[in-house]
Amino acid sequence: MTLPKVGITLGDPGGVGPEVTLKSLSSFSSLPDVQYVLFGSQAVIDYERAALNLDLSLPRDSISLHEVECLTDPVVKGKPTPPNGTASFRYFEEAVQQAQKGNIQALVTAPISKRSWDLAGIPWAGHTEYLSQFYPEAIMFFWSEDLKVALYTHHIPLQKAIAKVKEKSLFEFIGQLDKYMNSIQSHSFEFVVAGLNPHAGEQGLLGSEENEHILPAIEKARSNGIRVSGPFPPDVLFRDARNKKDKVAIALYHDQGLIPFKLLAFNRGVNLTLGLPFIRTSPDHGTAFDIAGKGIADPNSMIEAIRLAHRFASAR
Repeated sequence: MTLPKVGITLGDPGGVGPEVTLKSLSSFSSLPDVQYVLFGSQAVIDYERAALNLDLSLPRDSISLHEVECLTDPVVKGKPTPPNGTASFRYFEEAVQQAQKGNIQALVTAPISKRSWDLAGIPWAGHTEYLSQFYPEAIMFFWSEDLKVALYTHHIPLQKAIAKVKEKSLFEFIGQLDKYMNSIQSHSFEFVVAGLNPHAGEQGLLGSEENEHILPAIEKARSNGIRVSGPFPPDVLFRDARNKKDKVAIALYHDQGLIPFKLLAFNRGVNLTLGLPFIRTSPDHGTAFDIAGKGIADPNSMIEAIRLAHRFASAR
């Protein structure tokens, strides 16, 4: 039997991406039984193994390296640099191309630095933004057993996020989210939408967006058979959605959703991109430059990202 293939990118060489990747693979017996394809550089892997003093004996018939030659300078740990930005982007770009060709069925991406990408002249703010050029309906989603959060907007300034809260686009977002969630699990999810203003606007006293845009979008989605309710005050919505495996909180902007999610599931949460023809996951943390190279990075979120990628790829 041919095993499914899961690609893994090493992320920014200056961050903890290579470390959590190698640590995850070192616990190979606890990972799903698939073919793993690493997208990165043998030089970066060797550097990380030596720095961590990690005795990494990986089964060669289950793990292979797709060499992406681009990093000629020595690895600089603990800060963003142009070479690291170029390397992490090239690892990701090559992995996406292989996924689009069907050569891998799922992709797990170690953390990149947006600043490194910017220094390297990469015009995208992150993984999801790059994927959105091919798949404009892509949705940034955060998954854990504690809490599930879909982001209506993500890596844009707060003022722009507020301006995007419009009835038509929010209604379309809810419909797309429902479609994509049903594609990865057969049973129906219930969506609860956060308000934008304190107390969800307090019936117009603290803001008008709820009455003018959010509630009409929810009512229209509900009339189309989608299990969705709200808007609810943001300060209570996430508490009520906690530990409800079939309930998904819809956050209207990045920090509204990520603060409660990372508080509850920082070492177990997974970033999942919906709306792609392949599965893409990543750990819910960043490059952690402050601890890069110290050997203390926790690989649990990366392990969960690998497990979830396999789970959803198998379901498809």
